[in-house]
Amino acid sequence: MIRFLKSLVLLPIAALVILLAVANRAPVQLSFDPFNADAPVFSVALPLYAILFGAVALGIVVGGIFTWLGQGKTRARARYHRREAVRYEREATRLRTYAPESETASPYTVPNTGRAALPAPR
Repeated sequence: MIRFLKSLVLLPIAALVILLAVANRAPVQLSFDPFNADAPVFSVALPLYAILFGAVALGIVVGGIFTWLGQGKTRARARYHRREAVRYEREATRLRTYAPESETASPYTVPNTGRAALPAPR
């Protein structure tokens, strides 16, 4: 179902992108020299759709980098909590090996585990 919905959304977008590329394939002069408009030092003639697609791709990359950098604290916190969970699990495993086995069953002992359980709420 999700695959169908993705294709339902992406196919019209792909058609629009193809139409944009076909309609704007004439070369456009892209200049990186703001001081000499008549004879720029560095300029290139590219189709307009290539310039637009390049700008969108650059925006995606720059946005992804800044998003990744902005989530650094969250990733650091997740690593810290993951290390703490592993440490506590190791400690619990180590302490279980030294825990005495219960000889007598109490009314709150879970059968076949030797662990105590709380009574059910009323």
